Amino acid sequence: MTKEKAQARREHLQQMRAEQKRKQRRAALLMWGTGGLIIVVLIGVVGFYLIDQARKTSLDAVANYKYESGQHVWTAVTYKETPPVGGEHNNYWQQCAIYDKPIHPEHAVHSLEHGAVWITYRPDLPKAQVDKLKEVATSTGDQEYMLVSPFPNLPAPVVASSWGHQLKLNDPADPKLGAFIKRYQNGPDTPEPGATCGGERAVTTTADQAPLPPEPTGQQPMDSASPSPSQSQQ
Repeated sequence: MTKEKAQARREHLQQMRAEQKRKQRRAALLMWGTGGLIIVVLIGVVGFYLIDQARKTSLDAVANYKYESGQHVWTAVTYKETPPVGGEHNNYWQQCAIYDKPIHPEHAVHSLEHGAVWITYRPDLPKAQVDKLKEVATSTGDQEYMLVSPFPNLPAPVVASSWGHQLKLNDPADPKLGAFIKRYQNGPDTPEPGATCGGERAVTTTADQAPLPPEPTGQQPMDSASPSPSQSQQ
């Protein structure tokens, strides 16, 4: 009888151990299965985020143009694009800054030649959107090469331009605007990358404050020491 009890006890212990092992295997499978599922979900979430961000910041809608640089003129220019993205331009460039009134495109195009991004917006754009536009402009890219101004008769509420490139936008909060600035400000197609958008030859006035400067009389060549129209009138 004692042997039978001992045998029964051994069998019972074996069953308990076997059951314990089965539980451990189930727990391990559950843990690894859950962990694997979490990893798959995380990969899916990250992948979706990256794809969504790529879609939101895609610059496939950018229009591209080819213009020769260095075409300095003293007269008003009729441009093909609105606003212009290259071509003939005034000898003076526009000081890179944020303006609340339209500027002469002939000066702005010269700034584009130096690597600036020119963000233009419709004059009737709601103030909240203008404020958002200025926020993006002052928090993205190099402020020394950022030009912002209203522009009449734009084909879209907001248009971002660099030399030879242009993007039309409906919303200043569109992530594509920041992506455009990062790619094209002083970008590879800039004719004079790193040339200043400030200095003594930079125009600081808006179109209503001063006309295009007349051609200087005499044979004295223009150089960086020449005063800008806005300075010579002060």
